[in-house]
Amino acid sequence: MKFYIQPLFSNNHPNESIVKTLGSSDHQFSSIRVIYKKNETIKNYIITLSEVFKFPKTQKEQILKQIKNIEAPRKKIAGLSFSKPLVMGILNVTPDSFSDGGLYSSYKNAIDHFNKMVKYEADLIDIGGESTRPGAKTVKAKEELKRVMPVLKNISNLKKKVPISLDTRKPEVMKKGLNEGVKIINDVSGLRYSKDTIPLLKKTKSPIIIMHSISTPKLMQRRINYKNVLIETYDYLEKKIIECEKNGIKRSQIIIDPGIGFGKNLKQNLNLIKNISLFHSLGVAILLGVSRKSFISKISKNTLENERLGGSISSVIFGLSQGVQIFRVHDVMETKQAIDVYNQIKNTR
Repeated sequence: MKFYIQPLFSNNHPNESIVKTLGSSDHQFSSIRVIYKKNETIKNYIITLSEVFKFPKTQKEQILKQIKNIEAPRKKIAGLSFSKPLVMGILNVTPDSFSDGGLYSSYKNAIDHFNKMVKYEADLIDIGGESTRPGAKTVKAKEELKRVMPVLKNISNLKKKVPISLDTRKPEVMKKGLNEGVKIINDVSGLRYSKDTIPLLKKTKSPIIIMHSISTPKLMQRRINYKNVLIETYDYLEKKIIECEKNGIKRSQIIIDPGIGFGKNLKQNLNLIKNISLFHSLGVAILLGVSRKSFISKISKNTLENERLGGSISSVIFGLSQGVQIFRVHDVMETKQAIDVYNQIKNTR
């Protein structure tokens, strides 16, 4: 029997003797959702933290270990503190990304957009040279480097430093990017693309974002058969974290991303977003990438990519209420404003 523990965050804890706090945040919980899997059967129920101590010893220990993971402080990554939500700006230097393909594929436009996101106080910026939209074909490493390296070389000379993550699956691109000052690797293949990735990460001590994806961008929307998308996504990410630790990569250097829109249908995407707090029990920071994604248009009746700001921000705000630490977005200024207003309202007494 395997247990999965989801904190249920609330500001009110009447008559509760035990109240815990998500690591490096002000999100409190006195109740949890206990999901347990035995063979092919999955059930869940809600209990208070004090009720955990009524479980048999082995089950109690398994539950308490995950609660400890939830509480554990999230250490800084690339100098970034998780004591506040972080906004990751997106810079796609590609001709074919789903939302902004071609807009920043020229060197000048890419640098202008980078500077714009810095002006709007993006906490970090994610640069990618290969589209991962559904149906996209694989780009050779040589072409990907041709797209990203001029931008990375220019950025390294800027006076105002903002940590850069590099959105790539390929170790050869990762290596050259890290040599140009990239601070975080964002692997949308979830460490599946190359066996050389983990040794490189170990050698360079680079933080890694592991995203859940079970196929390539070209094929991913054809493979959306899950028995339970929440549990299968959790198990995959847990397995990859353990694999990293066995190879000398510290858990504190890992960020996970459930991969919204990557090989999931509408119901599956919404299930992952609604229950995203479950992933806190892995003991790592969570990244949520929902910006302008197609699930929004399926709810709001076929809006174009640049007409999905409202749905993007509402998804961010929900993630914020669930303790998500990083939000990957196209619209930095609007997202920062929404987060600031939400937090001001939340903290007003």
